[in-house]
Parts: sequence; C-alpha cells; structure tokens
Amino acid sequence: MMRWLSEWWRGGTAAVEPASTRDAARLAQLHGQSFARGWGEGEFEGMIGERNTLVHRLRLGRKTIGFAVSRIGADEAEILSIAVDQAHRGRGLSGTLLMTHLGHLAGRGVRTIFLEVEENNQPARRLYDRAGFMVVGRRERYYKQPNGEQLNALLMRRDLS
Repeated sequence: MMRWLSEWWRGGTAAVEPASTRDAARLAQLHGQSFARGWGEGEFEGMIGERNTLVHRLRLGRKTIGFAVSRIGADEAEILSIAVDQAHRGRGLSGTLLMTHLGHLAGRGVRTIFLEVEENNQPARRLYDRAGFMVVGRRERYYKQPNGEQLNALLMRRDLS
C-alpha cells in the first residue's frame, strides 16, 4: 500500500521506452524548455525515423517528462541531447534515463559513447560523472547564448566494454 501511495504521489512509475513520431511535439517542447536553441517537432520526427538514431522517452505515469537522443556510427555513438522536465529534476530520473539509454546503445553494439556538455552546467556534469564519463577535450566558446555570450564545451567519453 505504501509503495502504491508513493508512486501515486510522484505521478506514477517511471519508464524509459522508445519514442515514436507521436512523441515529437512533446519532445520538442521539453527541448525548448531545457536549451537556448530548441529543436522543433520536425527535427524530432526526422531523428525518430532515422535508423542510426536512438530516441528514448522518459514517461512518468502517462506523461512524457524527458528524453535521450543518440546518433550511432559503427561501434561509437554520440549523445546529442538529454533532458528532463524541470518540475521532475533532482529525483534521480535522469540517471535512470541515461543508464537505460546506454544499455540500449550497448545492445546495438556500441562500445564508446561521446557527448558535449556546457562546462558550467553542474547538474549535467554530475550526471555524466556518476555515469562514468571522463573529460577528454574542451571546445572554447562552443555554445552561443541568446545574449551573445559564448560558453565552453567539454567533450566527454565513456567506454561500454
């Protein structure tokens, strides 16, 4: 009974599952809320339809609250974007999403994962550090903000094998 009440209070059980084109509008909305330059619905529809792109949605109950997108090339992949709705951050859900996504990439034969993260984005850096990613490079003034400010990016890597 207590577990049921806990899940009800949180909004349901979290599930990571493949995204479909029906999710594109919601994923675009989440991306736009999370990043300075949001991707549109058409961009998500295109990625979901590509064979070399893996897109997962994070669902809490019936509501999609996050996503992860990676592009695969041979035995390597790059995480293009990962986001969780701001109202649901700080609960460990991004870790669940990321680790499940990595497991699916490994299942597709991926051995090495890369990603870029804004150097000052401490929550994302903690997530990737906990997931075993290591900094392997830096790109000066890589991200341009709407106000013109340019921020550095860190290139991170994790081997799955």
